[in-house]
Amino acid sequence: MTAFKGIWTQQYWRAVAGEFLATLIFVLLSLGSTIGWSGESAPLNILLIALCFGLSIATMVQCVGHISGGHINPVVTAAMVCTRKLSLAKGFFYILAQCLGAIVGAGILYLITPSDVVGGLGVTTINGKLSAGHGLVVEMFITFQLVFTIFATCDSKRDDLKGSAALAIGLSVVIGHLFAINYTGASMNPARSFGPAVITGKWENHWIYWAGPMIGGIVAAALYQYLFCPDQELKDHFKDICKTTQHSGDKYAEGEDGRSQAMEYEDLVTKPGGSQVIDVDRGEEKRGKDATNELLSSV
Repeated sequence: MTAFKGIWTQQYWRAVAGEFLATLIFVLLSLGSTIGWSGESAPLNILLIALCFGLSIATMVQCVGHISGGHINPVVTAAMVCTRKLSLAKGFFYILAQCLGAIVGAGILYLITPSDVVGGLGVTTINGKLSAGHGLVVEMFITFQLVFTIFATCDSKRDDLKGSAALAIGLSVVIGHLFAINYTGASMNPARSFGPAVITGKWENHWIYWAGPMIGGIVAAALYQYLFCPDQELKDHFKDICKTTQHSGDKYAEGEDGRSQAMEYEDLVTKPGGSQVIDVDRGEEKRGKDATNELLSSV
C-alpha cells in the first residue's frame, strides 16, 4: 500500500520513538502535579497543574519538534492526517506510540508514588454537576483552541511570527486547564486521559475524552487549513475541480483520425426544425462551396 511505503527506515522509527518518549515524560511530569501531597487551596492547585501541563508540553515540543514534529497528542496527529500533512501509516504508529507512552508514564508515576497520596492518579472526570454532553462540549472547545493555535503558530506561510511556537502551544494548554479543570479535568489529549485510566481501571465517561477532543481538533484544523489560510496548492486543486465540472457538459465530435475532439457549446448552433449541428466558424466556407457547386451545375 502507498500509505505504508517507506516505513522501514531509521528516520521513520526514530520519529515514532520520539513521540513515545515525549508522551511518556509529559504524562509522568504533568500527572505528578495532580498528586495530593499537602492540603493547598484549590486555586493554588489549579494554577500549579495548569503551569505544569503547559510548561511540560512546551518543553517536549521544543525537544522533539525537529525529530517527529512534536505532536504528543493523538488529536494533533489526527488533524495532521486529515489535512494531508501526515501519512495515514505514520499517523497510526504515532497514535499507538503516544498511547503506549502515556501508559508507561502513568505506570511509572503509580509505582514511585506512595499509595496514601496517589489518589486518582490524575484521571480526568466530569464534574458531578455537569452532564456528559456538557463535558463533551467543553472538551471540544478547549481542544479547538489548542489545535487552532498549533496550526497558526506552525504555519510555514507566515513571516510575522517572532516568538517561540512551543511556548505559544504551552500557553494554550495552560489556558485550557485554567478554564476547564473544574469542568472536565481539562484533558485536550486522549493519550493523557488514556494512560491513567488504564493503570487505575477508571473508565467512567472515558469516551468523552476521545470524541470531544477529536471533533474539536479536526474542525479547528479544517477551518484553518481550508478556510482561513488555505495553501496556494490547495486553491489550484479546487480551481481544477471547478474547471473540470464546468466543462463536463462539453460536446465531443469524433475526428477522422479516431481521436475525440472537444467542441465548445458556444461555437455550435442547431438548424431550426432539425437536429443537425453546424460549425459557425466554418459556415462561410461551406456556403461558398455550395454556391460554387450550384454555378458549375447550371453551366
